[in-house]
Amino acid sequence: MNHTYQKNKILCILQVRGGSKGVPKKNIREVNGKPLMTWTIESAKKSGVFDSIWVSSDSDEILEVGRQEEVNTIKRPEELSGDEVLSVDSLHWAVNEIEGLYGIEYDYVVELPVVCPLRNEDHIREAVNKLITTDADSVISVTQMTDKHPVRMKRITDDDLIEDFCSEYPEGDAGRRQDLEPCYIRNGGIYSMKRDTLMKEKTRHGKVSRPYVMEDKYSINIDSEMDLRIAEVMLNIKEAIEVSNTFERS
Repeated sequence: MNHTYQKNKILCILQVRGGSKGVPKKNIREVNGKPLMTWTIESAKKSGVFDSIWVSSDSDEILEVGRQEEVNTIKRPEELSGDEVLSVDSLHWAVNEIEGLYGIEYDYVVELPVVCPLRNEDHIREAVNKLITTDADSVISVTQMTDKHPVRMKRITDDDLIEDFCSEYPEGDAGRRQDLEPCYIRNGGIYSMKRDTLMKEKTRHGKVSRPYVMEDKYSINIDSEMDLRIAEVMLNIKEAIEVSNTFERS
């Protein structure tokens, strides 16, 4: 942990629910020989940023994977485990419980969704460093929209016609990608925030929310079987490059 991080108490939480409709048990599905959630746990550890890393889940099976990976675990109550529960509510609960257990108050909280396995330790370090050095309420990872720019979004009318979805910014005939104003979307990789932003204001964003921009190739978010297959290919490439770099240094 470098000097910037040593001056602060930073908590990492992985919220990992057992239920998943699109990809059953996706958070513990094996991806390149490891449960999906393990990729995020390993990146969190390698970052060297955190005083404590926790897995919060309603699933005993998921909590057991967390214990095998030697991180802390906490069982989420049933009322905070359904599809309708907001992430901010379950995150608020977890921080409150963890701080109560140890009689400690953290300075920063970082949530790392496990469905973004290509987000790595460098991304985590850079996002948290930006959060601390800019005194933001939050820093959230985003990626730039290109072909799916909102100007290009359409609706189909009741009489089967195509219309611009956003009338304020019609596409018209000027639809070249290079002419469009840069637009970004949250990629579900990193939510880092001041502790008080979450615990006192009950928001993951706050008034001053800054972006951490990640390349599209790191921003895959597992939501389907196809996403899992793509992640496997990308992680294979990543590991091959790391092995090659290690070989060249030796």
